Amino acid sequence: MKTSWRTASLVATAASVLVLTTACGQDNATTPSSAAQNVGATAAAGDYGSVGTGTGVGNGYGADGSQSSSSPTPASPAGQLSVATNPELGKVLSDESGLTLYRFDADTAKPPKSNCDGDCATTWPPVPADDATAGAGIDKALLGEVTRADGTKQLTVGGWPAYRYAKDLNAGDVGGQGVGGKWFALAPDGKKAKLSDLPGLSTRKDPELGEIVVDKNGMTVYRFLKDKAWPESVSNCTGACLEKWPAVAPVNANDTKGVQKKGLMGFTRPDGTKQMTVNCWPIYTFSGDSAPGDTNGQGVGGTWYAVAPDGKPVGAPK
Repeated sequence: MKTSWRTASLVATAASVLVLTTACGQDNATTPSSAAQNVGATAAAGDYGSVGTGTGVGNGYGADGSQSSSSPTPASPAGQLSVATNPELGKVLSDESGLTLYRFDADTAKPPKSNCDGDCATTWPPVPADDATAGAGIDKALLGEVTRADGTKQLTVGGWPAYRYAKDLNAGDVGGQGVGGKWFALAPDGKKAKLSDLPGLSTRKDPELGEIVVDKNGMTVYRFLKDKAWPESVSNCTGACLEKWPAVAPVNANDTKGVQKKGLMGFTRPDGTKQMTVNCWPIYTFSGDSAPGDTNGQGVGGTWYAVAPDGKPVGAPK
């Protein structure tokens, strides 16, 4: 039987698509999330290549990693405090405007004392004690005040001085969570708001980058522009690179939320270990991120970028 050129072309095209699909999905079976962990040793914070637009947390003040020379502006009153529910942190304390309140690990609660002054207080404005009242779900007995070095009165919750984060612009923002490994959203009882159980991979809304992928610990997930996805997943991050950018181990596709299912699979690295991909692109975390919410790997060396839910690199040059 003779085969027309058109039929032959269609067959060839279908075969090509099948080869690509099979190659990318060479290890489609993934391990249970309970067994998933990052591949490679965790090195001291740093970068692979020169730091580009990435941010740092050297001073512990804020995600910008630099101190401001301007004087703190007067903070607005807290008004009636309320309890907001965050999908990742659970119940968090917010002011009358819905802005999240934070606490600083360098402070003390017994006795209450603030150790955030000057430049620190510019990034983390202290919440005035004036007019602060307890709303529903908040024990008013936990509210108090502490006199700061400049003589002003700062609100305390469970003894802990309360702050806002300058980069939180909208009600419900939690951009200050985990900054520098020292700043945490306040729970209604004055304790640190903690991450709820997260899926193996999920997404969160970053105040600067938008919707990005995070791992089961809430840590930002990144892509390396020198990697490949087609015709098969290839990681070009090895050796010292892999120490600073640990590969994310495979996660069951059913243990994900908000991440594109297409191309969501694992592949085998040259050393025999397995690594997860999003849309067939290998994914990593960054050893320079010390807490959930950190995005210090963003733009490092002009080759590392946070991952969007569809696998694209957020903010990468086109």
